[in-house]
Amino acid sequence: MADPESLRRIAHSPAPFSTWLGIVLLFALFGAIVLAVIGPSQRGSDYEQTRAAKRLERLKSLREETEKELTTYAWVDKSKGITRIPIDRAMELTVAELAQKKPAPAGPIATPPGSASSPAESASPSASAPPP
Repeated sequence: MADPESLRRIAHSPAPFSTWLGIVLLFALFGAIVLAVIGPSQRGSDYEQTRAAKRLERLKSLREETEKELTTYAWVDKSKGITRIPIDRAMELTVAELAQKKPAPAGPIATPPGSASSPAESASPSASAPPP
């Protein structure tokens, strides 16, 4: 078995120059490979600008289409007599129709089937008193 002093000298001995040179050359080789792969790639792509222009054009055509649908008269189903009217006119007609009707209160609130007692019974003290 080797004595502890020789093991310590081997563990703490400086690395030879060739080892350090090999490590530096390995990093340089890695850097050269990275540059060779990345170097010829295109830098100034207009891909995103092209996509944005297409999206803007689709948005513009969609807005024109919806504007046309919301502001013109047209048949939805001619056989059934269903038409489309401009939204402004539809709002005017709806407001006029609602103005002619008298507001009515909401219907009575339905009580759950288990509690069929009336509010007058629950307000009296005898109804809330425990049985003797």
